[in-house]
Parts: sequence; C-alpha cells; structure tokens
Amino acid sequence: MRSSRFARWAIVTACLMLVAAACGGDDEPAATTAAPTTAAPATTAAPTTEAPAEEPMEEEMMEEEPMMGATGPGLLDVDDSEVGGMSWDEILTAAEGGRVNWFMWGGSATINAYVNEWVGAELMSRFNIELNQVRISDTVTAVDTVLSETEAGEYTSGSVDMIWINGENFRTMKQGGLLLCGYWDLLPSFQNVDMTDGTLLFDFGTEVGECEVPWNKAQSAVFYNSALLPDPPADMDALLAHACANPGTFTYPAPPDFTGSVFVRHVFYNEANKILPGGYNDLLVPFDQALYDQVAEATWQTLNDLEPCLWREGSTYPVDQPALETLYSNSEVTHFLAYGPASAGSKVDTGVFPESTRTYGLTSGQIGNTNFVAIPYNSPNKAAALVAGDFLLSLDAQLHKAYPDVWGQINVLDGDSQSAFADVPRHPSVVDPGEISGLPELRGDWVPIIEEGWRANVAEQ
Repeated sequence: MRSSRFARWAIVTACLMLVAAACGGDDEPAATTAAPTTAAPATTAAPTTEAPAEEPMEEEMMEEEPMMGATGPGLLDVDDSEVGGMSWDEILTAAEGGRVNWFMWGGSATINAYVNEWVGAELMSRFNIELNQVRISDTVTAVDTVLSETEAGEYTSGSVDMIWINGENFRTMKQGGLLLCGYWDLLPSFQNVDMTDGTLLFDFGTEVGECEVPWNKAQSAVFYNSALLPDPPADMDALLAHACANPGTFTYPAPPDFTGSVFVRHVFYNEANKILPGGYNDLLVPFDQALYDQVAEATWQTLNDLEPCLWREGSTYPVDQPALETLYSNSEVTHFLAYGPASAGSKVDTGVFPESTRTYGLTSGQIGNTNFVAIPYNSPNKAAALVAGDFLLSLDAQLHKAYPDVWGQINVLDGDSQSAFADVPRHPSVVDPGEISGLPELRGDWVPIIEEGWRANVAEQ
C-alpha cells in the first residue's frame, strides 16, 4: 500500500534531526529542516533569471551539508565511502562478483526486457556483476525501504543498491541525507554528457549535486487510435471539449500515479495560462501558496466538469498506466496522455496496441523531464552500483535502447554523441521528439500538493 507523502516527510524530518543532533545542526539550511505550512517539504530551486537573489546562496549551503555516511543518515561523499580514493580500474576490480539490487518501476514488459535481457546480460559478461531487478509499482517503496533501514540503524547494510528515480522522490532522499554523492568525475561515461544541460543539473528544481546519474529523457505525448480518432484534438482545451462531446472515450489514472499526475499538471498549466500574467511560467518557482490558490480553484472546477465525461462517467479511475493502457488496447478509450511516446512502437510490434496507434504533441505543449538512477548511502555494493550506473549512461547502452524494437527511448548524451544515433529508425507510430513543444516540470514541492488537492477536491467530491 502506498504510504502518505506527509508521513514520509515526518520520517525525513526525523532523519534530518538525527543529522542535526550528530553534527550540531547549525550549518543546515532552513529549506531542508522545516516543512512549509502546507506540510510539503521545500526544495532547492534551479537558478533562473527570475529566481530570488538569495537562491545561489541556498545552493552553496546545500553543498556544505555534513557527510556522515556509515555512522548515520547524511549525504555521503564518494571520497568518504568504502570506495574513496579508488581509481576507476580499482572500482571495476572491487565490483567483480558483486550484485546490484535495482529497485525500479516494473510496469512495462518492454523496459523489463531491456533491463534483464540486455543490461543484466551485459553487466555479467563485461564486469561479472549480477543485476537483480526489484520490481515496484511506485518509487516511494524504495524510498521508504531506505528510510526504514535508516531508522533501524542499518547504515552500511541496506537492501537497495540503485533506484530509478526523479522528482519528489529524489528531493525526499536528498533532503533526508540518504544518497551517495560526488562521483560524476569518476564515471567514464560522463565524458559524453553535456554538463551545462539544466535538465541534468536540476531534477524538478532540486539541484542534482552529483547525487544521481541521468538515464532517460521522459517526454509526455498523446497516444491515440487513428482508426477510431482520425482527427485528434489539437490542444488541451480541444482535448477537454472532445472528451465531453464523446463521453467515455477518454480517462486518466488517479494521482499520485505518475501518468495521472502529469495529466492533472497539464490542466493546471492550461488554467494558469488563462489566469496568470506570465501563464505557466509564473509557476516555475518554489511553491507559492498564493499562486497555487489562484490556479487550483479553476483546475478543480475544470476537472470536476470533465469527470462525468470520462470512462465510466468518472465513477472510477484506472489505478495506473498499465490499467489505462489495457483500456486503450481493448478500445474502451480512444486516446490518453502519458510519458514515453516511444513505447507506442514496441507495443504495436508486440500486438499490445493496435497498428493504427499514433502519438503526437499538443500544440499547447507537453511536459517533459529527465529521470535518473541513484545510489543510497547505505548500499553495501557501491562499487558494483557505480559500474552499473556508468554502464547505463554509456554510449552502448543509450544507443541500444534507442532502437524502437528494444525500447525507443530518448538518450541523454551531448550533441557530439548524436551522430551515433543517425541510423536509428523511428517507428511509424512514434512522433518525432523535435515536433513536440516541450514544457518544463514544476519544482518538486508543487507536485504532492497538487496531487493532494486533486484527491480532496475532485476524487472525494
């Protein structure tokens, strides 16, 4: 069962109190020690031209957090860990014969096949590392596991070696001092990464701080059955209107499922564009209650008006993306909004989706982000986890998963590396990513508040 985000915040706060008690707590920035009045944790904001002048100072303070590692929770610098001082060759030697327990969302057969049949096989043949995929339905399960182990004093013997992560879950772990950090210079594959790419340096507004490794670009799009919907709605207003003109043909999962959550955020952006002077751009700041209040009321009204138009008149919502895709596969809905348009190709090829499936981007824009893998501070297999993270970022691994019959995922490498992808075909069901007008994600502290607002003002009404 999914635990409450607010309960998780209480646990994180307790962890931070342990760090403060052990280290005096005087140097801990206020943004990481106290929740705002909404009970959602604050986040360190990415520096932009609109950012408050004091933000760079907050980021500098974040970099000075005490590193406690094996004696308690605290961001553990790689130099202070058991692999500290090792060269990459020495880390490779230490990793031999190791096992990496990779906790990751396991809802996609395509992704699971890539991880187990290719990544796992390559790690074993190249490095003699065993990859154990631990499938979870929600990343919060991995976060809660590390939190529970920390409470139990398991500072060096955790069960989680690597997590597929981003957004609020990364923010929770970073603010809770639950990560290994400072290893980018060690990993050879970072030579092919654009170190100025803001989407790799800030994760939903939280400074990455070398505490996770970029893995994929995640772009949302609309999936639709062109045989049933030859003229799909062009923008968000048209999508909402089409749903009510054609009742039962559209729905979305209940947040906090990530697919349902991103749909709700699209509606939130759409309402902001009608209300705020700068549109959705005004929301790209640390959580602001006044801004939220202005946009939320209109968003809940729009979604409540939409509810009777949804599949089963909105009396129930799919629990997650796989459930939503089953409705689509059975032609119970004609279209849906989700991350990862590349998955349409592999699902058509395997017969899961009809051949008439196509994907496109709304002209009003589509939210996108980068997702990462992170290593908990208490992983007992840090050398093997570092090698696995580096391999996922390697040109070989990024290129292999780019093929539509493998996964069709968007790579995270720099411009100089893109020539290697020139011969990768694009499936006819998959939109060219360059044709999508991308929208940035909100900073992490907005997300759980919007999800809770949806629950209280839409689901329970």
